[in-house]
Amino acid sequence: MKKILTAVALACFVLLGTGCNKLKSRDQLNKGVQAFKNAKYNEAVEHFKTAVELDPSNQNARIYLATSYFVQYIPGAASPENDQMAKAATDEFMKALQQDPKDKNALASLASLDYQEAQGIANLDDKLKKLDEAKEWNLKLVQVDPNNKEAYYSLGVIDWLKWYPKWNDARVKLGMKPEDPGPLKDKKVKEELKTQYGSLISDGIEKLQKALSIDPNYADAMAYMNLLIRERADLQDTQDAYKQDIDTADNWVQKNLETRKILAAKASKSVGGVTPDAAK
Repeated sequence: MKKILTAVALACFVLLGTGCNKLKSRDQLNKGVQAFKNAKYNEAVEHFKTAVELDPSNQNARIYLATSYFVQYIPGAASPENDQMAKAATDEFMKALQQDPKDKNALASLASLDYQEAQGIANLDDKLKKLDEAKEWNLKLVQVDPNNKEAYYSLGVIDWLKWYPKWNDARVKLGMKPEDPGPLKDKKVKEELKTQYGSLISDGIEKLQKALSIDPNYADAMAYMNLLIRERADLQDTQDAYKQDIDTADNWVQKNLETRKILAAKASKSVGGVTPDAAK
């Protein structure tokens, strides 16, 4: 009987200690959030690290810790400290995914981090490899969050980034200036590009269309629709098909401009959160 009481007492002690640690962890989380909001990121990191140590199951603290590293990362800045920030952010987001593989914040942040890292890579092959990693994270994100317009937009942009250098190189090698009308003059070059990148262009357009189906006023998606379709025109076999793509691209340019004007007008009317109607 005495042994049983001792075991129960120990169990209660463990539970009490666990409960206390969870309370302390939440307190550290709250302190970290305040520091984060005040852009005191180093201070925030220490609070979030303590929160995670006290309660490894505190997913919010883990995400905030990773984000505190992420916001200190500077795309394109080559330094050991900056590389360490990216690595620390990646490690913590990965730990968050181990705890919850469907964590939208972790998936979106890893996609964004890889994309930003790619922008600072000079070597094209290495850049494309990093873009592929960003693409994989975005694909995982849309599986978890099918209505995430930013993820679909990013997938479209990544496809464009992978296609654009090849399209531009082809024009330069054929002696075609940016303002010269297409299609590309060399049929062999055109067929090679269609074979290698035709599906990529189609995928990019499809992903941007998906983003626009979620948000018809997504102006940035319209801008890249224009680019992909305009550049696809260079691969067309006839002048009629070329002109049709160019006309479609021009329509996206016009729609983009009109949408931005409408959005800007709405923003100006609601400055300070008060619309003219609400002020009456």
